[in-house]
Amino acid sequence: MLGRIIVLLVLILVLIGGGIIWFDYLNVIDAKEVMAPLLRLIGRAPRTGGPLDDDMFLNLDAERLAVRLEALDLHEQDMDRQKQDLDTRQAELDQLFQQLEEDRKAVEEMEKSINEALADAENRDRNVEDISRQLTNMPPERAVAIIAAMQDQNAISVIRKTEELAQRDGTESIVPYWISLLEPQRAAELQRKMVDSP
Repeated sequence: MLGRIIVLLVLILVLIGGGIIWFDYLNVIDAKEVMAPLLRLIGRAPRTGGPLDDDMFLNLDAERLAVRLEALDLHEQDMDRQKQDLDTRQAELDQLFQQLEEDRKAVEEMEKSINEALADAENRDRNVEDISRQLTNMPPERAVAIIAAMQDQNAISVIRKTEELAQRDGTESIVPYWISLLEPQRAAELQRKMVDSP
């Protein structure tokens, strides 16, 4: 029975010593100050040190709060950086969209101009063909008088269209006869321009 009591007392002392060491490690207590009377009792001088301030004791809640606040600050900085990146990317996308919109409008304008030019060319070609058919159905002397009065480019267009219609219809062209009826100087001028701009 006495042996059990001694073992239990030793176990209690070991637990107390371990607890003191553990609390000293956590800075909850100062082991030097707690153990000083016991050390003096066994004849050993305790190590001396200045008294600890309350601020020096570890406050786990404050440490946890500080760590969380630091993590929140880092997260906020990361979010700010991401927001700046997104704002920059959004500005680039807005600029790109504006450029694409301008390009689209330019392409639409160009397409409209081309369509108008094609429509004008088709109308002009149709008009030249009508004039060519009318002149072909006229007496040659009268047709040559009309051709002589035309501007050079219009006269060349009518002559070429008449040749084209004759080839398409498989008939003989009246153009050589018209050229022969024109004044030689006017005929030479028209032929020279036809050669220069095929």
